[in-house]
Amino acid sequence: MQAIFVTGTDTDVGKTYISALMCQELRQQGLNIGYYKAAASGTLDFAASDAGRVKLQAQLPQPPASMLSYRYAAACSPHLAARQTQQFATRSQIIKDFNAVAATHDYLVMEGAGGIICPLTWQPSNHLMQADIVKALQLKVIVVAAAGLGTINHTCLTCYYLQTLGVAISGIVLNFFDKDDPMHQDNLAMIETLTQLHVCATVAPQGSALQLRQGALTSLFSALNLPINDI
Repeated sequence: MQAIFVTGTDTDVGKTYISALMCQELRQQGLNIGYYKAAASGTLDFAASDAGRVKLQAQLPQPPASMLSYRYAAACSPHLAARQTQQFATRSQIIKDFNAVAATHDYLVMEGAGGIICPLTWQPSNHLMQADIVKALQLKVIVVAAAGLGTINHTCLTCYYLQTLGVAISGIVLNFFDKDDPMHQDNLAMIETLTQLHVCATVAPQGSALQLRQGALTSLFSALNLPINDI
């Protein structure tokens, strides 16, 4: 079984859309692809959630209940939304739910919430960061970034943070990328130069597919031995 974690440099850079495109592409290849997100805030309606949008776009047959562990109505960071309901995300539950999805799929896209430093739970005696989950699950990461102004700083900082924690990065995806825009072209080149990582794919404004720059999409995933134990 192989999996990948999709994070972003910020909210609204297109993590969910990129996750859906990845799932859609692999499903069209006839592969058994699943999706999982630990926590989502902003709605209690599954269809309106990130997981619901991925399921619809990629036409995943996966049961909705398996795709998302925690749903919060408040449109804010999961750690803050959880305080309003007292339903705090736990590492053990997330690992359990991840294992359940992984057990029935050959490939799995796990989408993060907001940027990588967005906390899942932050209580006096209970701190749970997304990077804690990524490391526990031994996942590699795809960093999704917008292609425009400011992306060099946002992308490099996100990548450096992950690297300081010892998290492997499979590649970077630039969303809203205009191949004819000199700034977008330079942003791509500078990101690769400064991070020494590969921009593995781009997506055009209103694009409907990943434009892979080399290799196969499946090469970005890492093999896992299941089940993952909560140590």
